[in-house]
Amino acid sequence: MNKPRFMTVVRHIIEEEKMHPEATGELSRLLADFTLAAKVISLEVNKAGLVDILGFTGDNNVHGEKVKKLDMFAHDMLIKAMDHGGHFCVMASEEEEDIIHIPSPYKVGKYVLLFDPLDGSSNIDVNISIGTIFSIYKRVSPPGKPGTVQDVLQQGMHQIAAGYVVYGSSTILVYSTGHGVHGFTLDPSFGEFLLSHQNIQIPKKSKIYSINEGNYKYWHPGLKKYIKYLQEEDTTTERPYSSRYVGSMVADIHRSLLYGGIFMYPADSRSPMGKLRLMYECNPMAYIIEAAGGRASNGKQRILELKPKSLHERTPVFIGSEYDVKMVEEFIAREEIEENILIKES
Repeated sequence: MNKPRFMTVVRHIIEEEKMHPEATGELSRLLADFTLAAKVISLEVNKAGLVDILGFTGDNNVHGEKVKKLDMFAHDMLIKAMDHGGHFCVMASEEEEDIIHIPSPYKVGKYVLLFDPLDGSSNIDVNISIGTIFSIYKRVSPPGKPGTVQDVLQQGMHQIAAGYVVYGSSTILVYSTGHGVHGFTLDPSFGEFLLSHQNIQIPKKSKIYSINEGNYKYWHPGLKKYIKYLQEEDTTTERPYSSRYVGSMVADIHRSLLYGGIFMYPADSRSPMGKLRLMYECNPMAYIIEAAGGRASNGKQRILELKPKSLHERTPVFIGSEYDVKMVEEFIAREEIEENILIKES
């Protein structure tokens, strides 16, 4: 279907729903509410250096990390934008220890919202791209009642929509409802997200890898060998790869989505479960990348098939171009096979 050049995100969602007779239009309305919150957060991010909003609140979040003022602004803004529309039965935020119930007297709906209000917020003070990540599910608890933890703790494969917003040199919203991945750039002159990246497809292979190499000595031996393999020169396999690491998952994933490559945040000897959160970061990003033709894994298993056990569960993640993610999985598996052989022989 040909799209007109002037396509707002809300119109795009409505046009998508027309192709699915079972659609009720509710998803388009709740995503419209989300775009409003994204616009307000973008405005605050862009003026962060000019107003008294930088710095710490003095509090720690559930993960023991210091909370910055802009983190909590984004957290509160998303709740205010999404809690009253009658779409959700429950929400959960990376900044909140427990699930967030819909306050009375607002109607309880059939959807579940999870979000990381401000990913990469440690980069706020140095003006590096940060972002918001969101994920939407259908409830599994009985309708008409408040949502439960079980509504939140669903496998990523059950998401019905996910996306992220990058607050960088421009503000870009990327989302998918499982039928393609589309990007919209915010035009600040009249405050609308306009279609700028239609039907994004991640390259099957690239020459870019993204990882914090400062943690090299703590990694799995198979991962160490993989990184050394990427750095070797071999024209037949288009090596060496280039290293690109922003330190903000949203920015690194966005680059990978457009240019290809692999983003890695592995487990290591100090953090055996990794550091990124399954529900707020890895699941929605895996949903987006897979919808664009990529791959997302914890090194052994597909991210979207992982069964969450807790609200703030962490997981290793290898995500990006299909070829590159399969390659790192092979290195890890090969090393573990060799280790098992050595153990048996000893």
